[in-house]
Amino acid sequence: METISTVAGLRACVRAWKRDGARVGVVPTMGALHEGHLSLVQAARARMDRVIATVFVNPMQFDNVGDLETYPRTLGQDARLLASTGVDVLYAPTAVEMYPPGFATRIAVAGAAAGLCGGARPGHFDGVTTVVCKLFMQTLADCAFFGEKDFQQVQVIRRMVADLDLPIEIVACPTRREADGLARSSRNRRLTPMARQAAAVLPRVLAACARDIAMGTEVAAALGSAAEQLADAGFAPVDYIELRAEADLAPLSALLPGTPTRLLVAAWLGDVRLIDNMPVPPPEDYFNKQLINNDKSS
Repeated sequence: METISTVAGLRACVRAWKRDGARVGVVPTMGALHEGHLSLVQAARARMDRVIATVFVNPMQFDNVGDLETYPRTLGQDARLLASTGVDVLYAPTAVEMYPPGFATRIAVAGAAAGLCGGARPGHFDGVTTVVCKLFMQTLADCAFFGEKDFQQVQVIRRMVADLDLPIEIVACPTRREADGLARSSRNRRLTPMARQAAAVLPRVLAACARDIAMGTEVAAALGSAAEQLADAGFAPVDYIELRAEADLAPLSALLPGTPTRLLVAAWLGDVRLIDNMPVPPPEDYFNKQLINNDKSS
């Protein structure tokens, strides 16, 4: 694995690959890598001829200076992990390389960026899309691989790619979870032992809420109950727990026929903000699955 820190060096490498007809995939990250990130690398490795992983803690997407300062930075360990998974290039630019003196351009996003993390963290997705667009142009990749844990981020990036006619395919990969169901995240390592135990409540509450909505519980009541359960488990505040249409993240007050839907949540444990999401199965799918399970057990 080669480590590159400049745009010029990266482009020279990628152009040589493309002269040989290689298809290039990129896995954008902010480092502090875990099994979820490595699963994205594996997905890219399976589909692409060459794979670039990027590690850059993007200051533009942080609305809280303290959060930026405490974000884990483990480049040496990240490099060893990426080398073991068959990454061809680790691209690790400096902040000055990414945002040189005089940098004055920012992408402004709406639509899927409205509300949820976009409402709780003003300017966050402008920073995300700006750096991701730059990474796409710097890597010249054919496909980019993102995890569904950051579901709103994936949909915002899809919208940016469509709106700006960027020649890249966005591939969303399933959320990877710990044994107790907690979505893998770089932020998990900042949880105290007690908070880490409480964090496992989040996916359980989310799954139960999705089940209740699929079974016909009124959406507002199901969401209200889930928020109360999170508060009882020590989450404070709960930034949001909402039902949204998957495609454009439009808010929903009920399930709509033929409209894939998803529950999304963000909540704090101490000074750590956790996010998660789960699809809500259409009612007919849920009941069909229950019938199959009942038949198997009888």
